[in-house]
Amino acid sequence: MVHAVVAAADSHNPLLPAGSDLVWATLCFLVVLAFFVWKFIPSFLKLLDDRSAAIEGNIAKADEAQNKAEALLDQYTAQLADARSEAAAIREQAREEGKRIVAEHKEQATAEAARVTAQAQAQIESERKQAATQLRGEVGSLAIDLASGVIGESLKDDAKAAGIVDRFLAELEAAEGKAGAQA
Repeated sequence: MVHAVVAAADSHNPLLPAGSDLVWATLCFLVVLAFFVWKFIPSFLKLLDDRSAAIEGNIAKADEAQNKAEALLDQYTAQLADARSEAAAIREQAREEGKRIVAEHKEQATAEAARVTAQAQAQIESERKQAATQLRGEVGSLAIDLASGVIGESLKDDAKAAGIVDRFLAELEAAEGKAGAQA
C-alpha cells in the first residue's frame, strides 16, 4: 500500500496544473487585468460618476420642486383663507343689506298703509258729509211736504219753511250729540 501511495505521488496529479500552465495562466490573467485596469475600470468609474451626478441632480431637482410645491401650497392656502374671509364679509354685507331692505320695505308698507287709511278715512268723511247733505235735503223736503199736508197750504216757496227745517235738523243733531256723549 505504501507502494501505491508512492506511485501515486510520483505520477501526475490531475487536480494540480503543471508548472508551465500556471505561469501561462498567471501571465494571461495579468494581461487581462492590465487591460481591465487600463480600459474598462476608468470607463466604468466614469459611468458610475455620471450616474451619481445624474442621481444627485435629480435629487436636487426633486428638492427644488418640492420646495416650490410647498411654497405654492402655502400661497394657495393663504389665497383660500383670503377668499373665505372675503366670502364671509360678502355674506355679512348681504345679510345687513337684506335687513336694511326689509326694514325699508316695512317702513314703506307702513307709510302706504297709513296713506291708504288716511285716504279711506277722508273718503268716508266725504261720503258721510255728502250723505248728511243729501239726507238733510230729503228730510227737509219730506218735512215740508208733511207740514204742507198738515196745514193744507204749500210751504215750498217760503224761506221761512227752509229756516224751520234747518232749525229742526240742528236741534236733532244736537240731541244726537248729547246722546253720543252720555253713552
